[in-house]
Amino acid sequence: MTQKPLDQRDRFRTVRLAERLAFSGSFQPIFDEGMALVDETAAYLDGDGRRDARIISKPAATLYAAESMRLTTRLMQVASWLLLQRAANQGDLSRSQVEAEKVKVRLEGVGSGVDSPAYAELPAIFRDLVERAMMLERRIAMIDREIYGEPADEDDVMPNPVGEQIDLLRTAFAV
Repeated sequence: MTQKPLDQRDRFRTVRLAERLAFSGSFQPIFDEGMALVDETAAYLDGDGRRDARIISKPAATLYAAESMRLTTRLMQVASWLLLQRAANQGDLSRSQVEAEKVKVRLEGVGSGVDSPAYAELPAIFRDLVERAMMLERRIAMIDREIYGEPADEDDVMPNPVGEQIDLLRTAFAV
């Protein structure tokens, strides 16, 4: 069995796993996770969260109020991104329409009060919601960057030792 020689363009064509995830049936679990977190957060903030907020210290209550706003903002942005991707996945929007709409979505743009001294006083359920929302937001932001090519911050970029070795080999062999 002979192998067909690679076209020069094929050498630089990569499989974008995040894009395949976002535009395939594999997208449903992350969509379900995100929307479930939105529902769970809304139920907590409208129910037990109100009660929990009344029994904490004033500094913690102030942080709770600020962090609640951040949490809801973060989840609204995540939900917007997920809904856009689902619309694209179902063929309701083209990729260019999604790109035009997604400029309104801000991922990783909301700060956090996790470093505040009063953070440990916040209810454990609330802290869990905040931390899960931040993790989901980071995951989605990474997928978004891979799909749409937005550059990552220099601080977020991890060195790629394999890529560095390949670059050295290319330089050494003038490939």
